[in-house]
Amino acid sequence: METPLSALVGLFVKAGVALLLVNEVRGFVLAAPVLYGMYHAGGTLMAIWLGICSLAGIALSVMGPWVVARKLALV
Repeated sequence: METPLSALVGLFVKAGVALLLVNEVRGFVLAAPVLYGMYHAGGTLMAIWLGICSLAGIALSVMGPWVVARKLALV
């Protein structure tokens, strides 16, 4: 009975790692237009501030689930 259960848990862990990697790629994809917009705006102070705020929001949306997943794994 332990073998099918451990195989199922292993499958869920592998799926979780794959989803985490997809989430990281999503963060990079979302950051590209922000960086392009900052470059296109000529690096004005407002463009840099908006870019930093946008990238911080993207980082939170990517890192937040990662931190929660690590805390749940440690329990």
